[in-house]
Amino acid sequence: MSTQQRGSGWSIRLVFNFYRLFGYSFIYYLMYPVTFFYFLVATNVKAALRDYYHHIQQPFNNRVYFHHLRHFAITMCDRFVSKTSPQDYLFEIENEAGLMRELHKGCIVLLSHFGGWATAGNCFTDLKINIVMQEVLLSEIKKIEEALPQSNTNINIIDLSRGGMSVSLEIAAALSKNEIVAMMGDRATHAKNTQSIHFFGQEANFNKNPFLIAYKTEKPLIGLTFIYQRPQCYQLQFTTIRMNKNNPQEDEIQHAMQAYGDFFASSVKNHPEQWFNLYYFWKERRCN
Repeated sequence: MSTQQRGSGWSIRLVFNFYRLFGYSFIYYLMYPVTFFYFLVATNVKAALRDYYHHIQQPFNNRVYFHHLRHFAITMCDRFVSKTSPQDYLFEIENEAGLMRELHKGCIVLLSHFGGWATAGNCFTDLKINIVMQEVLLSEIKKIEEALPQSNTNINIIDLSRGGMSVSLEIAAALSKNEIVAMMGDRATHAKNTQSIHFFGQEANFNKNPFLIAYKTEKPLIGLTFIYQRPQCYQLQFTTIRMNKNNPQEDEIQHAMQAYGDFFASSVKNHPEQWFNLYYFWKERRCN
């Protein structure tokens, strides 16, 4: 599934210019009135979030809704600011030595549209990271992002829109060189690439592709969540998932996907305001 990135080109350009002129603290507080605007007009998002909070059995009201939108606004700012000033960000990593050992061997990193996922590439500046994605950006937003000077030159985007064979060859080449391949675990670009697991007691579709690639290449999967802590500071939590190629493919993939779903559910439960899948996610809708 693909969803169009929210926001507008002119507003992001304006906020980024404010950052250059007045610094990060200014735009941090500017996000309050910006959030309030979307609080008033984004009624479709509110309906989807009401369903989301109902599924995870947590209360939802206008205060929660505003809080959720504000986190999204802040992490959107960080998406752009961290590209030009990664040195201004702090990433607190649980068991950093263990994570770095796994990453330096080459692996598939499972990201999600959670917290500071868009700043992920700027956390590991000494590692080659190949990000597999097809995010439908508004054209003006895409122009802004592409025009930004990036401090980290070790990031390579593998664009899914180029077609299956080209993408598969590029992923295989990266893994053969023990590089990192990052993929989204919570969203697939096509329904055919999804598989259902239990998530908060209900059936939900996750992206099957990373697990299929990991099984075939015998590379480990690293589930990562970037949890917003305070301005320009994120905490990283991770889990390592390995599959045994001696066991049937579908059994191993199902087991690995459920392991990832359980890990991700823990992050969602503890920080519900930081998951930005702003559409109906579960197969069964509980609220309209």
